Amino acid sequence: MSKLLVIGFSFGYLVLLFGVAYAAERRSAARKSLVSNPYVYALSMAVYCTAWTYYGSVGRAASHGVEFVSIYLGPTLLAPLWWLVLRKIIRVCRQQRLTSIADFISARYGKSAALGALVTAVCVLGIVPYIALQIKAIAASFVTLTGSGAGVGGPAATTALYTTAALAVFTILFGVRSVEATERHEGIVLAVAVESVLKLVAFLAVGLFVTYGLFDGFADVFDQAAAVPALRKLFTLSGAGTSGGTWFTLLLLSMSAVLLLPRQFQVAVVENVDESHLRKAMWLFPLYLIIINLFVLPIAFGGMLRLGTSGIDADTFVLALPLAAGHSWLALLTYLGGLSAASSMIIVETIALSVMMSNHLLMPVLVRVPAAQPALQTRWFAYLGRVALESRRLAVVLVLLLAYAYYTVVGKQLPLVNTGLVSFAAVAQFVPAVLGGLYWKGGTRRGATVGLLAGFAVWFFTLVLPTLVGPGQLPTSIMTDGVGGIAGLRPFALFGLEGLDYLSHGLFWSWFFNIGLYVGLSLAWPPTALELRQADVFVDVFTRRSLAEEVAGWQGRTPFPDVRGLLIGFLGKKRTNQALRTFATRFPDAMPPAQEEEFTQLLNHSVTVPADPRLLTYAEKLLAGSLGPASARLLVASVAGAEQISYDSVVGILKESQQLLEANRQLQKQSRQLQRLTEELRAAYDQLQALDQRKDEFLYTVTHELRTPLTSIRALAEILADNPDLEAEEQQRFQLTIGREAERLTRLISLVLDLEKFESGQATLERTPVPIAELVAEALEAVGQLLRDKHIALHVDVPADLPVLFADRDRLMQVLVNLLSNAVKACQDNGQGRISVLAWPAADMVLLCVEDNGRGISPAAHHLIFDKFYQAHNQTTRKPEGTGLGLAITRKIVELHHGRIWVESAPDQGARFFIELPLPGSAPEERHETERHAERSEASLPQ
Repeated sequence: MSKLLVIGFSFGYLVLLFGVAYAAERRSAARKSLVSNPYVYALSMAVYCTAWTYYGSVGRAASHGVEFVSIYLGPTLLAPLWWLVLRKIIRVCRQQRLTSIADFISARYGKSAALGALVTAVCVLGIVPYIALQIKAIAASFVTLTGSGAGVGGPAATTALYTTAALAVFTILFGVRSVEATERHEGIVLAVAVESVLKLVAFLAVGLFVTYGLFDGFADVFDQAAAVPALRKLFTLSGAGTSGGTWFTLLLLSMSAVLLLPRQFQVAVVENVDESHLRKAMWLFPLYLIIINLFVLPIAFGGMLRLGTSGIDADTFVLALPLAAGHSWLALLTYLGGLSAASSMIIVETIALSVMMSNHLLMPVLVRVPAAQPALQTRWFAYLGRVALESRRLAVVLVLLLAYAYYTVVGKQLPLVNTGLVSFAAVAQFVPAVLGGLYWKGGTRRGATVGLLAGFAVWFFTLVLPTLVGPGQLPTSIMTDGVGGIAGLRPFALFGLEGLDYLSHGLFWSWFFNIGLYVGLSLAWPPTALELRQADVFVDVFTRRSLAEEVAGWQGRTPFPDVRGLLIGFLGKKRTNQALRTFATRFPDAMPPAQEEEFTQLLNHSVTVPADPRLLTYAEKLLAGSLGPASARLLVASVAGAEQISYDSVVGILKESQQLLEANRQLQKQSRQLQRLTEELRAAYDQLQALDQRKDEFLYTVTHELRTPLTSIRALAEILADNPDLEAEEQQRFQLTIGREAERLTRLISLVLDLEKFESGQATLERTPVPIAELVAEALEAVGQLLRDKHIALHVDVPADLPVLFADRDRLMQVLVNLLSNAVKACQDNGQGRISVLAWPAADMVLLCVEDNGRGISPAAHHLIFDKFYQAHNQTTRKPEGTGLGLAITRKIVELHHGRIWVESAPDQGARFFIELPLPGSAPEERHETERHAERSEASLPQ
């Protein structure tokens, strides 16, 4: 195909990108955003699919079969966890105004400038080869499409250079237009989303052409491939030579990459408009990965079947197949899809790296100038913002020049996938610091720094050094004999570890030292106060709500105009005034002027007031979005001067405050205890008063009951003494009455004596085997005449095979007779009375129930009727029947048997008295929760 035609379409495509980005920026300025959409967000995340996916996956599949799937299976498996991990990262970065992975790690570990610089260096050294890979893809596709030479100074390299320059211009215009890095790049995001659609359509087009144009579908492709022994073995992992360890390593690397690659961090975190968009991306992004890889194997096998003997690089099968079939326009579309895959990665990756290089390599040096020369402070701040912006633009050019240089010197000789995997292994070194920082408050700057240094050094030695040996830059003896002839220092067999593929070997040793030193040093040296504060911010991000909840690290004596001047230097006057008004709205107590006129004077320097500590913290956050957290902290410190409070002092203040709070809590606790004791004493007093009143009522009743039989006995005795001539029948009647009254008097005295025994603990039980059915029969016989006199219907359901109780027969008889007598008294004399006696086993005990349909008992009296001085007050007779001691004695007898008794009743609904007695061998239980017992008995009642 004509070179001019291809070049024309290449730059026409780049012009299209300019147009898309420009339209998005215009719409954003008009507050009609095109990217505030979950579908655009998910498509922008597809920047993960670079030229490696577009070309390299086919090349990988042609040599390693289905192994390439792991690079996309890892992100697919990780996607469901984004709501837990990625959403947390987004929330942290939004609250802390972080704009890169270097910002994130630096801010987490005490806003360390050195750690931020280290992360930036790792990213640049690890990602520049990956950008070079994209440049190589552009050059290789140009060579394949035009048939031109591939020399360093040939047309391919020239086209790659011009394309790289055009991408640099595009990135500067739409990606580095202001100093505030947190400002979203809507033009870039929409352009990347459009490119994701184009590369998907182009790849599907060539895939359909190969599968259904050159072959008769998937079955035909695989059948023909299966007929070739060299291709048939690629159908399985083991046949292709991929071990389980290699597969697992690739999964880990791809999971790390989709989360921590600078470009992925940029589109997924920095450019995120709404956290809820993650819900859509969690399924749409994996779906995109699945669709774009549907035709990888058919294209790879088709290329090997049709072009395998021609010596064509398998990475270019995507272009070579349609060209060989004479479909030039399809090849051109495919070329543009590859160009979009490469250019989107270059644009986003370069933006992310330029921000990191400016914020963490240059700005920490420049912001120290005011501290060294305070006289230059005001003038320096006026230029520092412009310097930051220009340094980012220069960083864009520098990164692309480094990538182009790597391509021309080293990268041209390496397969696409190999270069990409080495870059994946580089960003995998951030995993311990990032995940540890999100979920472990004990991680420290010392541990993260040393761990990352060690991991990066091992990564370079085991994975990068061999790439320099291959092109002839270093002697091959390093690979065979080791550095300095030491066998333990061979890059692919470090410390004598053999048997692993180069990726698994490099990842194992780099993570071994990285994680080990991170955890070990963090445990050996505790975190500083600032690190603890940042740990709280990161780990507990979902429980923190506002700036007011954070510890203020600055005193409030810094003049307000100085803080405002610092912000203007980076944000501009308009943006600064808007930010200060927002702060005044959120924290009105932090801005003394209350009226609009006074606030305007404050903004215009007409009023000078000291800055509130929260304002300094707020300014630090605003500057972090432009300079990174470490540089922002240094700048605010230069303004605050000596008024900065060390965080150790803050912690000391907090500890003293905590001690005061603890003392206050103890006083409050004691106050509540005293209040509770007072309430308990008042309740006890009221109970004693009620008890005393019932005692008086009891004494009155007992004396009345004693007086009544005594009076009757005395009167009848006097009649017999004064009238010796009474008829014998009359004398006998009087004598029988005297005997009955004497028995009544005896029973009353016996009750009082029994109660006294129970209260004093002198009562004893004579336990013998007691058949329950016999006991119930005897009790019913004792009250049989009472039942007949009142014409009460009796229902008995006591199985004869119930377990035998080991109890005091006479005492249990007393209990049953007392309950039956009370039931008889409760029933009316109208012939409608009914009494039921039930018994049944329940677990390790036996339940007895005496039920009547009498007057019933109010729920308020259920607990009181078992008190020794209480009589139910809902009886119809004027004088209470009985003494009120029967149920009190009944409860004591049941409790002596380690049982329990309770009542269920309501007015005019009858009453049911339950007795629960343990069987021999069962352990005694606590008997205090009457309501729970009632529920259990209700559930176990026979139906």
